[in-house]
Amino acid sequence: MTESHLHTALVSLGWSDFFADQIKPGEAGLLPRRVASVHRARIDVIGAAGPVELVLPANANTAEFAVGDWVLADPYSEMFVRRLDRKAVFQRRTEVGRGQQLVAANVDTLLIVTSCNADFNSDRLERYIIMANQAGSKPVIVLTKADTADDVGLFQTKAEALQRDLPVVALNGRSGDARSLLSPWCGAGQTIALVGSSGVGKSTLVNTLTGPASDLKQKTGPIREYDAQGRHTTTARSLHAIPGGGWVIDTPGIRTLYISDVTDGIDTLFADVVELAPHCRFRDCTHAHEPGCAVQTAVKSGALAAERVDRWRRLVSENLARTPVISGARGNKSVRKKKY
Repeated sequence: MTESHLHTALVSLGWSDFFADQIKPGEAGLLPRRVASVHRARIDVIGAAGPVELVLPANANTAEFAVGDWVLADPYSEMFVRRLDRKAVFQRRTEVGRGQQLVAANVDTLLIVTSCNADFNSDRLERYIIMANQAGSKPVIVLTKADTADDVGLFQTKAEALQRDLPVVALNGRSGDARSLLSPWCGAGQTIALVGSSGVGKSTLVNTLTGPASDLKQKTGPIREYDAQGRHTTTARSLHAIPGGGWVIDTPGIRTLYISDVTDGIDTLFADVVELAPHCRFRDCTHAHEPGCAVQTAVKSGALAAERVDRWRRLVSENLARTPVISGARGNKSVRKKKY
């Protein structure tokens, strides 16, 4: 493979100057590989010529890798050398434990999937949007099962109100039109990831995007009628090609999404609230009861919904409470959660 063809093949995988600029002079002979799947004891990667099984050092911890990562490997042994810095990383904090769980890396667009039924939940969608904002990925709301809804427009209006200029796409995940509706985010070299509750049609949508010729056929399952929830049909994260360009990462359904370390993501979601804060009389205004509060003035005038301010306040408080802080003397630091 010529150097030109090698570069073209890497670009189609999502390679860009951001990653190329990280190559050190002594690493010119190493081969870039993209992580396609992560398992307990191995990592599968894709190179310019196709799939490869990466050889890991004996002490390697696969939990430190995310689907979508770029790594450098020895051209002869395929031995892992190092992971390149991530352009974007989607991660979440679990209920127990201090660390973050990696979900996907170097994702250009995060498709937040929900259904036009009882699964639609504004509070949960806001959490996904916050995580996308914090990760550096573009959030897009995908409303599935639009063919079964009596009033799709109602769901679209609610979703569009969650964040300024938020793209919202309503579709039938089994229809061939789904691929064309999502094509703006599935161009050559672009990576999308699907997140959302179990039963909203993520696996169905992945099957539609990857096409009938794909070796990937994600299992799909039924949902409960009373709350539109389903069982987990996807149990692992993996990277798959979309015909005509682009890559898709499917993820298992997340039952509970906790937020922490996401101040910037919250500020982006609630930009309409945050932008008013500098106009308050007091710099430490809580936007609850202080005189001269620009946020409360906007609420009273009808320019800003009181419920939206309440949701902003709850999420800010949760983020503060769940974000660990480092304390203790140098060399003997411990992690504790903030109190509020």
